[in-house]
Amino acid sequence: MFNAVDWKYVLTIVVIVYLVINILVYFLQDFLMFKPEKLVKDFQFYYENQEIEEYNIETRDGAIINGLRFKTPNPKGVVFYLKGNSKSIKGWGKFAVDFMRHGYDVIMVDYRGFGKSTGRRTQKAIKRDLQVVYNKIKDNVAEKYIILYGRSLGSGFATKLASMNNPRMLILDAPYYSLSKVAKKYVPFMPLSLLIKFPMPTYKWLKYVKCPIHIIHGTDDRLIPYKTSVKLSKIQPKSTTLHSVIGGGHKNLNTFEAYHKMLADIITSRPKPVNLEGSSINVKHSSRKTNA
Repeated sequence: MFNAVDWKYVLTIVVIVYLVINILVYFLQDFLMFKPEKLVKDFQFYYENQEIEEYNIETRDGAIINGLRFKTPNPKGVVFYLKGNSKSIKGWGKFAVDFMRHGYDVIMVDYRGFGKSTGRRTQKAIKRDLQVVYNKIKDNVAEKYIILYGRSLGSGFATKLASMNNPRMLILDAPYYSLSKVAKKYVPFMPLSLLIKFPMPTYKWLKYVKCPIHIIHGTDDRLIPYKTSVKLSKIQPKSTTLHSVIGGGHKNLNTFEAYHKMLADIITSRPKPVNLEGSSINVKHSSRKTNA
């Protein structure tokens, strides 16, 4: 049995350990959240049978944002592809073909600290960087020809960009409701609203998106559950379409034929208003219990 002094000692140790864990979470979250691949300045990008253009943009705080443009002849428009939290555009570039085959140029950038990009990484800084890149795209391409595509981590940034601009459409691939919600799944006992530096509230930004929204999610995603996209799709139901990849996980959607069909249907067609006249939209089932 513990006496009163013992309980105070145990409680003190528990509080100290809890505070230490909180401090570690705060200072190590950048390391835990981001898995960047750094590239030397003279690294040469190469993709077989693809024409690319590399560029560097200097930000107002002196950082350099490195990016690639994958070019197609007579492009129909531009896909601004915002990648996930790992590696660099060196590897992510292989997914550009999924849009180029439909006649779209693709622009990818590395976030601060990834690839050849430099600068201190904060949520505010990355949002500002991406708006600068978007503005440069907009200088050369009308917004009605710009598609924003956000993959995993990039889905939040893409949503924020769409909420502040007027692209043709927003496509979210395995999006999260907010990074705070994702983190809470793993450390439910932490005051994450105070600790997390990248809360990324996708659900808040989605309310202000004016263009058509397409959400693609695998039903077997164990990192960001499919139900996340179901919730997101209800925020703006009239302008949102949820595309479900049956059996798809978090990192393998591109291996499903269904994903490529969905993507083709999304980016090669224009949204058309649905004429509901003469439909059953206003027909209600009887409230009486039946076997039907």
